[in-house]
Amino acid sequence: MAPRKVGVIGTGSVCEALADGFLRHGWEVMRGSREPGKLADWKRKSGAKASAGDFAATARFGPLVVLAVKGTAAESAVKLAGPENLAGKTVLDTTNPIADAPPVNGVLQYFTGPNESLMERSQKAAPRANFVKCFSCVGSALMVDPALPGGKPTMFLCGANAKAKAEAQALLAEFGWESEDLGGPEAARAIEPLAMLWCIPGFVKNDWVHAFKMLRP
Repeated sequence: MAPRKVGVIGTGSVCEALADGFLRHGWEVMRGSREPGKLADWKRKSGAKASAGDFAATARFGPLVVLAVKGTAAESAVKLAGPENLAGKTVLDTTNPIADAPPVNGVLQYFTGPNESLMERSQKAAPRANFVKCFSCVGSALMVDPALPGGKPTMFLCGANAKAKAEAQALLAEFGWESEDLGGPEAARAIEPLAMLWCIPGFVKNDWVHAFKMLRP
């Protein structure tokens, strides 16, 4: 079987959690940074299937790409990765439009309005990429193989390309999630604010170990 390869763009906790999760599940992983040397320790401790490169090299690495940078850096990261390197690929977009401002009574401040999303902005920067909003409404500690007493949590996703969304759903199942496809890219306008809701118990009660679940009769 051909090796499964994924490029994970970012250097923060979300990027590291997902990169480590992919490695545990047998994937080959390249992490991308503006300064790849900063990832030398991670690369050394992560084994032969781990590598590091700049954003463009990471975008070229495999057929699956994960965008896991700060929201304020998302559009520039897409441009540095190179729209031509992302063309035709599934891009899992974990980002949220969190402003560089403190929460107000536990509520994050966003730099987007209610009728736009950060994913739609990033999609415009790489129009031939297949963006899927994913992993944006839970903390990094629970992104891979969440173990919660209520059973598998639900990850909400959306995007324009049905094949890319199916790929995302297969990955989510592998990583221990149920998934809920909410349709086209406009649904990211509703999914991204779920991060606000998810963070409130953390900021107010220091409760960061929880996830959403869709329930039906």
